[in-house]
Amino acid sequence: MILCHASKEVVEFPEIRKTKYTKDFSWGFYCTNNFEQALRWANRGEGEPIINFFSYEENEKLSILKFDQMSDEWLDFIDRCRNGQTHRYDIVEGPMANDTVWNYVNDFLTGRINRKQFWVLAEFKYPTHQISFHTLSALNCLKFDRSEIIYDGKRKK
Repeated sequence: MILCHASKEVVEFPEIRKTKYTKDFSWGFYCTNNFEQALRWANRGEGEPIINFFSYEENEKLSILKFDQMSDEWLDFIDRCRNGQTHRYDIVEGPMANDTVWNYVNDFLTGRINRKQFWVLAEFKYPTHQISFHTLSALNCLKFDRSEIIYDGKRKK
């Protein structure tokens, strides 16, 4: 499987960095199999939009959690991770709480809306994808292929 990582730099050697804020699936190295999603992320903010391409070969010996779709379990997992809890998984894969869905997730996490209201708001949002790598063993499943500077869908020559 080919995965994309949006960045402002070439990432030949992926790293797991602990930052001030946790992400959907906690701290990790995040990729997607959705090129258009990576393109949108790479083109945000200042700097050259770089898409890093990796080959991913799943290692069944690793602890992998997959969410096929948004679900109560997915929402609760994001809730725990966004609140700083860590987990035991090497790799976590599933939908991404993109900007619109994240607003709904945040409203749910802060108690502004309840679970039922969240699902009504999130029901018709376009599916997204993310896969996060949380251990060195997980990062070993990735092989750097190449990186490209791509502005709004146009590859730089």
